Amino acid sequence: MARSGLGDKRNRHDPAYLRAKRENFAGRAVYKLEEIDKRFRLIKPGISILDLGCWPGSWLQYAVQRAGPEATLVGIDLKAVELALPNNVHTFVGDVTKLKIDRLVERFGRFDLVISDMAPNTTGNKDFDIPTSEDLFLTALDISCSALRIGGHFCAKVFQGGRFPEILREVEQRFQISRAYRPDSTRKQSREQYVIGHGLRAGVAREHNVG
Repeated sequence: MARSGLGDKRNRHDPAYLRAKRENFAGRAVYKLEEIDKRFRLIKPGISILDLGCWPGSWLQYAVQRAGPEATLVGIDLKAVELALPNNVHTFVGDVTKLKIDRLVERFGRFDLVISDMAPNTTGNKDFDIPTSEDLFLTALDISCSALRIGGHFCAKVFQGGRFPEILREVEQRFQISRAYRPDSTRKQSREQYVIGHGLRAGVAREHNVG
């Protein structure tokens, strides 16, 4: 899944990029998670977190700072995370659409929070990029329903398009509280929205393997 890291030359004069570099974060997206977390209080000490599409690793960097050494964090992406991270952060190279959730849960237990900043390899063609982003979001939502404990939380990115109302309904059906949020640090031209689900409903928690 494509996301810009600090090596992307397009970001060189971006204030968030410069701040991230100064503060030793792997990408500017860290400030989106920080803003979402402060508003919705997703990350607490000692929780277990699954980060889908975790490269380049800035969300893991922020999350482990907030969750602390007693937490368990697992990140999965097609690209290897090359950061030095604490021992309680586990990263794997893999395709989340083929994730065997039962094996993940068997090893790490059920998670308290699933986060996803996944995005497609954008082409500039919104008729392709938006539906692909919507599909990735729905994959992350399905994974959350299988990987989360009852009452767990979810936060994922999607490019807003024609299926956005459907996406919001899906989250509303599966979580006790749902919200759509656009962080202040999002670029003006971006279609990014983040959808947050609080409190996974018992009736939708199910065994579901993607792939």
